[in-house]
Amino acid sequence: MSPQLLTILVLVAMFVIATVLPINIGALAFVAAFLVGTLALAMDTDTILAGFPADLFLTLVGVTYLFAIAKNNGTVDLLVRGAVRLVGGYVIAIPWIMFAITALLTAVGALSPAAVAIIAPIALGFAAKYRISPLLMGMMVVHGAQGGGFSPASVYGVTVNGIVAESDLPLAPLTLFFGSLLFNLAISAVLFLALGGHRLIGVHARDFEPAAVGAGAGGAGGTPAAPPSGSGSSGGQGAADAAPAATKDGAAAEAGAEKGAGGFRFDQAATIAGLVILGVLALGFGLDVGFVAITVTVVLALLSPAAQKGAISQISWSTVLLITGMLTFVGVMEEAGTIEYVGNGAAGLAAPLLVALLLCYIGGIVSAFASSAAILGATIPLAVPFLLQGDIGAVGVITALAVASTIVDVSPFSTNGALVH
Repeated sequence: MSPQLLTILVLVAMFVIATVLPINIGALAFVAAFLVGTLALAMDTDTILAGFPADLFLTLVGVTYLFAIAKNNGTVDLLVRGAVRLVGGYVIAIPWIMFAITALLTAVGALSPAAVAIIAPIALGFAAKYRISPLLMGMMVVHGAQGGGFSPASVYGVTVNGIVAESDLPLAPLTLFFGSLLFNLAISAVLFLALGGHRLIGVHARDFEPAAVGAGAGGAGGTPAAPPSGSGSSGGQGAADAAPAATKDGAAAEAGAEKGAGGFRFDQAATIAGLVILGVLALGFGLDVGFVAITVTVVLALLSPAAQKGAISQISWSTVLLITGMLTFVGVMEEAGTIEYVGNGAAGLAAPLLVALLLCYIGGIVSAFASSAAILGATIPLAVPFLLQGDIGAVGVITALAVASTIVDVSPFSTNGALVH
């Protein structure tokens, strides 16, 4: 068996095992890199570890550490409360506020599942209180998380941009970010109309106050009496049945968000300033995201040591292991010539658009059941060789691959979909 075919079979086996069993695919990838590298390719340890993405490791640790501090000191709750106040009592704006705040959290470095886990209970609490389709609210939260998920400071964005930077392909981090954001925004707009969001026009929060509800089942024009229906007979009922499970915690979280107790503290102001500084230095001046993030985090820890208590344990070490392990194995695949082998095979099809479409479908289908980050770490390197031929726009294909691999995270088999369901 050729080394190229061996590494492909090992890669497929890793995805199957990680899907069937609760084993981190990054750990499997490290083992595969060691065994395949030493036994099949006669690589020494230094050569295998040359594929370890040290810069990406620092970035992942830095941004997730920073977000952990922001969560601990209440800055995330502060942002949610501020966003809720922007609604101004107009219920139609609430789903979009949930989309925006979740997108903001992932854009500044929060892991997508972490942002969904924080915002989804609040969003479903609003859905129960103001009779909004819970399916609509859940989808808005998940698509918001994906919309901000490819910013240059986000985990997905750093992963994709890091892979592209190591090739000779053009790097366009803002195109990747806004491409994903606009795509998810467009899908959210369609869902908003399909799931009854347009029925919220003219509905005000005061219509749901106890006095207004007690005035009669019909209320003013009957608006509060019946929840907006537009989700259809199949999806809407399932979402409605799922609402009570998340509403208890969601109502409490929403109540806490509306109360705004505690005011605006110095450490929260410092955290917001730190996030702004991170964006300015990383995007405006091109400084390394990882070093800037860890620097901002350490400064915040020095200013408020209590806020960083337990923050290190909240770093998503499982994601760090997953991404660094996968990219280390990809380095072994490159050493074996697998990337070039697959790229040349794809180029031989003489239909670059068909190859790109096929990779998007593969990324989307597999990602619906497996880790999106792992899929990105595997499919984009495979696309590099045929993209280097210049027959098709590299930036557009990479953006399409990124969107295809994450848009399916609403699947109940993925982490985000499972959290909302």
